[in-house]
Amino acid sequence: MKFSHAVTGAAILLALAGCQRTSYSSMNAANSALPPLQAQPVPSVQSGQLPPPGAVDPSQFPAAPQTTAALDPAAAGAPATALDVTKESMVGNWRVQSAGTSCDMFLTLTNLGSGSRGGTRGCAGELTAMGSWEVSGKQVVLKDRNGNTLGSLYKTADARFDGSTASGQPVSLSR
Repeated sequence: MKFSHAVTGAAILLALAGCQRTSYSSMNAANSALPPLQAQPVPSVQSGQLPPPGAVDPSQFPAAPQTTAALDPAAAGAPATALDVTKESMVGNWRVQSAGTSCDMFLTLTNLGSGSRGGTRGCAGELTAMGSWEVSGKQVVLKDRNGNTLGSLYKTADARFDGSTASGQPVSLSR
């Protein structure tokens, strides 16, 4: 009987030895050894009256940004010969001609940002970054994965679209 009590007692002591408290004091000591950050001076705030609008020299300012139409082909307006286009008619596989090369473009109705998901295979240049597209009036706008305009196209015939990339390269889609 004494032997079983001794074994039980030894087992309890071993179990309790595994439950000792761990201390993170070495980690706290390392952090407290770092010196505190020094305060930095704060410049004073000035106030004053602005000069009247006509009294400022315009040459001290950068050039005005380009117009919206120059930055976003979607804002430029459709050519008079552009045909009506619907988003549903664009879905599927298209053959792309751009910069003397040929590749494939796939357009879906799956939402991606403000447009629909799309992509290219075997393309070169700007079109390799295509990630989405949308229809804006009579125009199809191709966009990269960040929503930046890569190019725009207009329907010129049944199953044919012509336009250009943002850098001015001609691009056409056909089935």
